[in-house]
This record gives sequence, C-alpha cells and structure tokens, in this order.
Amino acid sequence: MNSTPYANNSILVLTVYYSDGLWMFDDDRVGLCREPFVEGVPEIIEHHVKDIHNAEDGFRMIFSAKPFPGYQEHLVWQRAEYGGNWYLSNVLQTQGWLCPAMYKYFEKAPENIYVKCETLR
Repeated sequence: MNSTPYANNSILVLTVYYSDGLWMFDDDRVGLCREPFVEGVPEIIEHHVKDIHNAEDGFRMIFSAKPFPGYQEHLVWQRAEYGGNWYLSNVLQTQGWLCPAMYKYFEKAPENIYVKCETLR
C-alpha cells in the first residue's frame, strides 16, 4: 500500500513562490511548509518562469512521472544522494537535486519527471 496521499494522482500540482532568496512551496496535505528548492533546481525553475509575470508572487507547477500535453521540462534520474535524488534537465543540460520531500509525492524516485510552470489563474 502506498503511503503517499497522492498515490492515485497521475498529475500533481504545487503553488511555488519566491521568499527569502529561495523558491519554495507549502503543501498542508503532506505537512510541508516553506519547503525550498535547492542545488540546481532554482536555476531550472528560473528558466521556465522567466516569461511569467510576477512569478515570484506565485506560479503553478504541474508535474508527473509520465508525460502530459504541454510539459516544458523532462527531468531524468541520475543518482541518489543524501536521501534525495539528482535529476538532469533535458532543457538546460544541468543537474538539480530534489530533496527527500519528493517522497511525499512519489513512493520511489521516478526515472522521469515531467514539469510545466504556468501562471496562477
């Protein structure tokens, strides 16, 4: 039995915002508050939100272990480290580390993560 609250969700959504010099998100459903993105992921995010007006105030990040229409980024698993996982951005050809909070959304580290960043509506 999968212990993640999103076990049956194929596509997941977070509202990401910029605060204290970091991109971060909150998700009450899984007990995360001000969870930051670090180590290469901020640069990946910044590339994808550069055309979103006031992205710092919040934008929608849609992600899935399976491709979906309109995805912008394909992250490919590289290796595990410090309880998290390194992924290669196919767009920027750089790596970013996703911390162990990813296990709140995936039972195990997916081989691929597909992402789309869009304005909040």
